[in-house]
Amino acid sequence: MRYANEVLISGLVAVLVTMFMPLVFRQTSRYCPQLFSRMASTSRPVEEFSMAFVTAPNAEKAKELAGGVVSNKLAACVNIIPGVMSVYEWEGKIETDPEVLMMIKTRTSRIDELTEFIRKNHPYDVCEVIATSIEGGNQPYLDWLAKT
Repeated sequence: MRYANEVLISGLVAVLVTMFMPLVFRQTSRYCPQLFSRMASTSRPVEEFSMAFVTAPNAEKAKELAGGVVSNKLAACVNIIPGVMSVYEWEGKIETDPEVLMMIKTRTSRIDELTEFIRKNHPYDVCEVIATSIEGGNQPYLDWLAKT
């Protein structure tokens, strides 16, 4: 008899939890929205701004690409950093080449368009376009990025 009562109580608790859990989640999410948004998403939050890194064979090509990126409103600013030495494997051989690095500051929402522009205008068969989020910085600069 005792076992039957335990089973009955356990079943009743399971039914009540199942019935009221959506209500509990709704009420709790009103008071702790950040908790549930973090729990619901295993990926990182999308930041408003990103930096893309692109290498070019020389400063002239980097300036040409940077001018096109900025004039087409794909980025607010491009820094051209000379003196980069790249070591990589290409077609089975280890290559070492001098390159120029472009650090491109843009809106995260423009990364796909930026990548497409670089792919269409870059001399390499496989051009480097990698991006990372900007998680913070000088607020007046970030405000300027937002307006550009």
